[in-house]
Amino acid sequence: MDYAHKFAPVSGEEGIVASSAYTAGRRVADIAIEEAGEWAAKDGHVVWIGLLEPSRELLLRVQAQFNLHDLAIEDAEHPHQRPKLEQYGDALFIVARTAQLIERRVIFGETHLFVGKGYIVSVRHGPSTSYATVRQHWESCPHSLAKGEDFVLYAILDFIVDNYMPVLEQLEYEVEEIEDKVLVRPMTATDIERLYMMRRDLLRLRNAALPLVEVCRRLTSADLPQIQAAMHPLFRDVTDHIRTVQEKIDSLREVLAFAFEASLLVGQSQETAISKKLASWAAILAVPTALAGIYGMNFNDMPELRMEYGYPMVLSAIIATCTFLYWRFRKNGWL
Repeated sequence: MDYAHKFAPVSGEEGIVASSAYTAGRRVADIAIEEAGEWAAKDGHVVWIGLLEPSRELLLRVQAQFNLHDLAIEDAEHPHQRPKLEQYGDALFIVARTAQLIERRVIFGETHLFVGKGYIVSVRHGPSTSYATVRQHWESCPHSLAKGEDFVLYAILDFIVDNYMPVLEQLEYEVEEIEDKVLVRPMTATDIERLYMMRRDLLRLRNAALPLVEVCRRLTSADLPQIQAAMHPLFRDVTDHIRTVQEKIDSLREVLAFAFEASLLVGQSQETAISKKLASWAAILAVPTALAGIYGMNFNDMPELRMEYGYPMVLSAIIATCTFLYWRFRKNGWL
């Protein structure tokens, strides 16, 4: 077997992250795109190509090597596809959404996967953690990697789903901070705007993750001969991870909804308390205001004006009435 150019570097061409051939789970050569089809046709070999935002010309070169369907190439060229699985003859085309938290916002990317006999091609668009980690990890486990291209497909999908959790953990930390604040003071306009953005990001993350359940269900069906039956439990494990992500998202969205409702109740409670205080002081001040208004009318025939102790009696009545009202309002919790 000729491995003369074993591990020779790929041309360094823009858009190509890695392009390697494997046999028995071990990397035997770094290959050029124009050699990929020949290597994939060799018995017991798997070609794994990673592309990052490739040009149309590069996609067409990959298409020529593996006879990929035109519609799949068109989808891979233009991101913003919904997660899905399409079968084109003997090849599978899979779209998955990736997510990263950048500057407190969930930013989404896409990964398009072409899977066929002896090859797997990943095409990344937008923010996404590099799959070099996946490649390096499983290259250290040749026994697992020797299972073929469907195992590489499982490894990438599992990596994508697992990377949802760090995003959710960071959002959960922020949600807990919101919970701690909401019972102390009402939300400001900035807080409400942030809460709304978080709920929207969580909904978008849910819409990105949940369709992968259907993708994994189809990957475990007998209708796809490209996937070995021995791989079905692994794809069901990915489904379990997606369900966990879904439950986490739903839980965080519910907590945020409760936080918003609690903030409204706290705000209403504080407004009610302020209204009670204002009403109490208004009632107290109404007494001297009323009496002062009566005595300010300057009538000559007001009997109290000629009483020796009329002035101190009126002041005493004002003080006594105001003191009584203050005591009652204080007892009732209005002051």
